[in-house]
Amino acid sequence: MAKKPETSSRIADNKKAIFNYFIEERFEAGMVLEGWEVKAVREGKVQLTDGYVVIRDGEMYIIGCQINPLKTASTHVRPDAVRTKKLLLKKDEIKRLIGKVEQKGYTLVPLNLHWKNGKVKCEIGLAKGKAEHDKRDTIKEREGKREVERALKSRSR
Repeated sequence: MAKKPETSSRIADNKKAIFNYFIEERFEAGMVLEGWEVKAVREGKVQLTDGYVVIRDGEMYIIGCQINPLKTASTHVRPDAVRTKKLLLKKDEIKRLIGKVEQKGYTLVPLNLHWKNGKVKCEIGLAKGKAEHDKRDTIKEREGKREVERALKSRSR
């Protein structure tokens, strides 16, 4: 039996997380979604910027990930856009993350949502918060790159 090629495409990114945190490790987790949520995700009605990950009773949940329902949602389902969604990881990964998060300064943030073999996956990052001067350095670096690109573009014309 031949394996299908792995397909992956991005749904939503959390650019704010990359700006506000140093990402030390990345993990891919499955998500427990309802039917209307999957349909809305296919339409791109997702927002991750205010999302964060918590650990309760040895299980991981994403809070603040907003999936806006479609107008054509079923009449018998009451969609909740900011419902807490369960993340699926292996037990040993969760135990390791619990140990890291209990250390000072570490947190778990959602980085992006993407499709992988027909399923919605959430990439979460083990992150440490940036200080204000680190954020300024990031902005300076980004603006420096833009200036170099502009200079190269104007030179090639």
